[in-house]
Amino acid sequence: MSLYEESALTVAGLLLQIKAIKLNVASPYTWASGIKSPIYCDNRITLSFPKIRTYLRQEFARIIEEKYEKPDLIVGVATGGIAHGVLVAQELGLPFAYVRTEKKSHGLTNQIEGHVESGQTVIIIEDLVSTGGSSLSAVTALRDAGLKVKAMLAIFTYGLDVAKDNFDKENVELFTLTNYETLLSKAIEDKYVTEKDLQSLISWRMNPHAWKQS
Repeated sequence: MSLYEESALTVAGLLLQIKAIKLNVASPYTWASGIKSPIYCDNRITLSFPKIRTYLRQEFARIIEEKYEKPDLIVGVATGGIAHGVLVAQELGLPFAYVRTEKKSHGLTNQIEGHVESGQTVIIIEDLVSTGGSSLSAVTALRDAGLKVKAMLAIFTYGLDVAKDNFDKENVELFTLTNYETLLSKAIEDKYVTEKDLQSLISWRMNPHAWKQS
């Protein structure tokens, strides 16, 4: 098992342990988009657990240094990526800024908050990627400001095909600390779900819009 695979299993286990990710096939959750889902993720909960947020911060920093080298700037995506982005920037000793999904309608109408300069290289931190829409709107804003996006790093992704297509279309590399497949593997191993639940969870990921609870 590679270091990344080992770490991804650890992160998945932590998210399940503190219920940052909840799995419930019998009583699915409804997303803002209207999609019925047997999984719900709220990675902001990790911030309430010092040891876990420290582990995530250190893993983000390690991956950035090993895979991408230090950028000029760390940028968090509002709102879930702000706190983790600050932690990562502090760990690496780098400046931090954050970006909204759209411009403010008042004041200076900023979309990017913080000091940034055209030409800077950027690593973006997100907490969660679903379809990729809001995450990629942040990428667009940064590119429009003349910044060079090296990659986006997130804690977790559902791994939906639409997200992969969206990131490929915008030529943005996405790297996550853990992912849907690893999560299901850990959930079965630690008995968070049954084998029957597992098949339903796999079916949902293949086609969320057509999924029906068992």
